[in-house]
Amino acid sequence: MKLHRITTAVIAAATTLALAACGGGAQDDSSGGGGFTAEPAEGGTVHVLQNADFSYLDPARGWDGGVNNFYRLVYRQLTTSAPGSAEDPNEIVPDLAESLGEVSDDGLTWTYTLKDGLTFENGDPITSAEVKFGISRAWDPQIGIGSPYLKQVVDAPEDYQGPYETGDLPTIETPDDKTIVFHLKEPFPEFDAVVSQVNATPFPEGTGEGDEFIHEIIASGPYKLAEYVPGSTIKLERNESWDPATDEVRAAKPDGWEFTIGLDPATIDERLIAGQGADVNAIAGTVQPATLPRLQTPQLQERILELPGICTTYMSLNTTKQHLDDVRVRQAISYAIDRNAIVNASGGTQLGEPSTTILPSTVAGHKDFDLYPSQDGSGDVAAAQQLLDEAGLSDGFTMTLDIRSQESMQAQGEAVQQALERIGITVELNLIDTSTYYETIGTPSQQNDAAITGWCPDWASSAATFIPPLFDGRNIYEKGNANLAQINDPEINARIDEIKAMADIDAANEQWGDLDEQILEQAPIVPLMVAKTVSLPGENVTGLFSSANAATGGIDYVGVGLKDPEKG
Repeated sequence: MKLHRITTAVIAAATTLALAACGGGAQDDSSGGGGFTAEPAEGGTVHVLQNADFSYLDPARGWDGGVNNFYRLVYRQLTTSAPGSAEDPNEIVPDLAESLGEVSDDGLTWTYTLKDGLTFENGDPITSAEVKFGISRAWDPQIGIGSPYLKQVVDAPEDYQGPYETGDLPTIETPDDKTIVFHLKEPFPEFDAVVSQVNATPFPEGTGEGDEFIHEIIASGPYKLAEYVPGSTIKLERNESWDPATDEVRAAKPDGWEFTIGLDPATIDERLIAGQGADVNAIAGTVQPATLPRLQTPQLQERILELPGICTTYMSLNTTKQHLDDVRVRQAISYAIDRNAIVNASGGTQLGEPSTTILPSTVAGHKDFDLYPSQDGSGDVAAAQQLLDEAGLSDGFTMTLDIRSQESMQAQGEAVQQALERIGITVELNLIDTSTYYETIGTPSQQNDAAITGWCPDWASSAATFIPPLFDGRNIYEKGNANLAQINDPEINARIDEIKAMADIDAANEQWGDLDEQILEQAPIVPLMVAKTVSLPGENVTGLFSSANAATGGIDYVGVGLKDPEKG
């Protein structure tokens, strides 16, 4: 989720542990016994119960796991992730384009041809000009705070600042209404995945300046916005201008979707357990830790849906801050952390497992290692104290930790407090509202010493979406920054360039795993755990398939529907 690069590993950014995108794949009935994968009927309304509002309706701004999944219902791109029900749900497939891109021999030019019959919700055609315009919004300094890959890969002029400030982007060409040509800075074999990112959404030329899309949508997908009350309700209805003949990804079986926002997480659990009225048609994020023991009754066990973890929860350490600019201090913190306490604070092993690497085991390129080992994973206080002594900080110091204002997040922060207190480090917790959390910590001028967040792969077949966004020092932005550690190491930057240039993706993934270890020697972040999802869908909901790319390991909305549209 994938900050906005930081995708929450949940349905609808609701109640789970963090992070914007390998796991995934269809569940069969053995995952819960509730017929989760039955074909939905036509009609009815799917309800989504969630605690926090979406970050943004504008896909140039938003980029976290929950909102990316929501965007999939209303927006389309040149390519997209295969549906969760596909044989390979991690595959990138054509969407608005007739096929995947045609690449030039030198790897610097990619060409796409649009399908016929593509329109916006008002019936106006989607042409290459609208695709280019929507994509060029990614360079706007205020709006373009979402996915960074277009800006990193497309060979835009250095002073280009989007269509509203600068105008035309000459390195994206539209020779006719159906053809769009991209010129890259350097070969990037995974460019098909770049144009699947949510900020590659087309928009009519001239729209979306300033805050126009904060509360509005111009739909290109199967649903359009019927009602939006920020912090309360989002209702979607069918987009009659969407032609299903052009879309092999979105089943769009329900007539509509209704998102209820601002619910207390415990209330969400109570409603799903009771399963009354419209809640038989509801889905939500991970249940609260306190709810888990109540799910052991036979009736509820049939409805439990467990999905694999694909996202690393971690604590970033701001290397520009006093004391944290010393690698010995960061290493001391890495030794002192009690990962078991973090997992327990997050709900126990059913909801997460300790992690000592940046790349989770479900992502291609994962390498198993532990640079800061301790007995039972509870932290090596002696090793940590020795490093602080060497750094001249035997008496410790005080640091501020940013966390989301949710109960489970605060519990994680308290576990960090208790672990670091053992070596004299006092941790003060700074609670930030969930809906603005990723934007806040992604703005370096607003960052404190550390933050608990996470990262999911934006496409799961490659570790290229984990390492470069988080650790390439040349991509530290004033807003929408993913490199929370603000580390800018020439050796790391050079290795990133070398690996990104490799045409053999499997060989590159192996190198990403080695770089994972090289980076953690400098301890810019502390991996904490890999979060897992345990949810309790309503008994009338079906078409539930996991997607690593589209839903950061959660349920892919595009296949969801109801068994009986008249029920509830």
